[in-house]
Amino acid sequence: MPANPVSELRDAARTPSGPRGKVVTPYDFRRPTKLSREHVRMLQIAYETFARRLTTLLTSGLRQVCSVTVADITQQSYEEFVTGLAPLTLMAPIAVPPLAGTGVLEFSLPTALTAIDHMLGGPGGTQLARPLTDIETTLLRGLLEQMIGVLRYSFEPIVAIDPELGAIEYNPQFVQAAGATDGVVVAAFDMVVGSESCRATLCLPLAPLLPRLMAQRVRSDGGADARLAAETAALRLRERLGDVPVDVTVLFHPVALSPSRILSLAEGDVLPLRHRVGVPLTVQAGGITFAQAIAGKSGSLLAALIVDDPQEHA
Repeated sequence: MPANPVSELRDAARTPSGPRGKVVTPYDFRRPTKLSREHVRMLQIAYETFARRLTTLLTSGLRQVCSVTVADITQQSYEEFVTGLAPLTLMAPIAVPPLAGTGVLEFSLPTALTAIDHMLGGPGGTQLARPLTDIETTLLRGLLEQMIGVLRYSFEPIVAIDPELGAIEYNPQFVQAAGATDGVVVAAFDMVVGSESCRATLCLPLAPLLPRLMAQRVRSDGGADARLAAETAALRLRERLGDVPVDVTVLFHPVALSPSRILSLAEGDVLPLRHRVGVPLTVQAGGITFAQAIAGKSGSLLAALIVDDPQEHA
């Protein structure tokens, strides 16, 4: 038996291979490469912000009622992530400096084609899964650039990333964003664009992200937990109030008319609205304004989606 087994293990870790030719990788137990419950909580807050802002972006940009909600956050190997995707899907690699490595935003091709159809003023409808044409790719890249801009804002509390969009791919096997065994954080989202829905995923490299999460936990001193507790309390309150009937009014900007114009109104007269396109509508209950909304359609019905005011962060 060796006189100092710890020294023997340290020497073996410094060499390219171990006693039987196997590669030995040093492992620091003080910095485990695994997400803890606190890390998942911080990521949950960032991804929920991403989903809310993305909902506003898609609804206002496509003029359709869209929604994005967080479904799951898991730690996987990159190989597990790729093998779980459809053989034909939309893959958008994303460089995320200052973090090393590459992230991937993925969602179904029918959803991408539906978004393009709405961008061109079309009704959407059923779309076949197929690669995009050059014109469609150019249109979608513009939308993807805005989406990764939302990712930049969402991750500011954790790390100030400057994401850059790469070349769009359709076969997951062609996107080598990481090694097969490298750890990644995969966030799954339920994504609805008009009448089309899919499961979207956002894959980020784990190793460069984990130290930022650990540092954020130290700096926040419980701040992330407090924010999570506040959001949880708000969610529970909304659930309890969900069965209470309330009359809600969605208003355009008011139109000023003279008394004589009002008295001269007759059936069939048209009053032009001075509400600018892109400006949110006002949502009131009991005469009190409590939210903003974007006008859109839900099937054959007119609808309004409650959103943050896009002009607040313009």
